Amino acid sequence: MKKIMLVGAVGTGKTTLTQRLKGQKISYHKTQAIQFEELVIDTPGEFTQRRQYYSALQVTSTEADVVGLLQSVGESFDTFPPGFGSMFACPSVGIITKIDLAESEDDIKRAELSLLNAGAVKIFKVSSTEDKGIEDVLDYLKEEDD
Repeated sequence: MKKIMLVGAVGTGKTTLTQRLKGQKISYHKTQAIQFEELVIDTPGEFTQRRQYYSALQVTSTEADVVGLLQSVGESFDTFPPGFGSMFACPSVGIITKIDLAESEDDIKRAELSLLNAGAVKIFKVSSTEDKGIEDVLDYLKEEDD
């Protein structure tokens, strides 16, 4: 099974998605440091939002098979600069979070375009609170590499 490193802005749902992927009950807690799990590496949002931490993300990504770039439908800004995913040695996938909060399909399309511009090779749409799209991510992580 692939190990995924989740990166995204503060409050984008990285820890909640981590809990859902592991089949745990959702309980909020702020991620203060990089947390290594069997299936997931959960990173603090500050590492994405502050350029001086990019090198920490690069180094940590060597422990992952894939990087998950998370963008919430509620974010009206591009979380990642164009080509962000190219700084990692492994592929990047985009994960649009909180799809249950989308006011329109345009919110989802905007997030998808942002993630594609960042370098995501595949896009997942999830709602951790409603358990939507979680199985798709798990199935992807179970796939054998070509």
